[in-house]
Amino acid sequence: MKKVLLLLTVLCGLSISSFAQSSSEGGKFSIGVEAGLPVGDVKNFTNFVIGGSLKYDHPIAEGTFVTISAGYNKFLAKDEAKDAGYKFYGIPVKAGIKHFFADGFYGEAQLGAAFTKESVNVDGFGNISGSKTAFAYSPGIGYTFGGGLDLGVRYEGWSMSGNTVSQIAARLAFSF
Repeated sequence: MKKVLLLLTVLCGLSISSFAQSSSEGGKFSIGVEAGLPVGDVKNFTNFVIGGSLKYDHPIAEGTFVTISAGYNKFLAKDEAKDAGYKFYGIPVKAGIKHFFADGFYGEAQLGAAFTKESVNVDGFGNISGSKTAFAYSPGIGYTFGGGLDLGVRYEGWSMSGNTVSQIAARLAFSF
């Protein structure tokens, strides 16, 4: 947990120092809807991820931005897991870099933390639940259309307690 907090502190410090060196173009907020397909072991319990996010992009150089984002992801349980009372969701908070390679096309990488909640109803033991903090990482690509519309695709992993919960996700967002 201390390492995650240290990482977030360093990323925030770098973000703040880069704001002072930004170009004359202002930053932009975006709000988006997210959908994902679980990969790895988590796909045994869930078959779809739905969520939303808020992101801020601040310019630091021509075509390069520092990003800060927060969101909510709910992993929808398969029928068998739902019957057992399985629930899993997370709140990822990340910072990173976005760089535009050509008109509208960009690559992005983010690091941060995901605050997760998991619960399972086990016969004879009642409801077992737990909250954990995971190291979150997400490389991705995307395209910004005219009119503030943005479509991105990424791999996102949340590493915790020797396990990784991961997904291939898409984000459709509107920038303002």
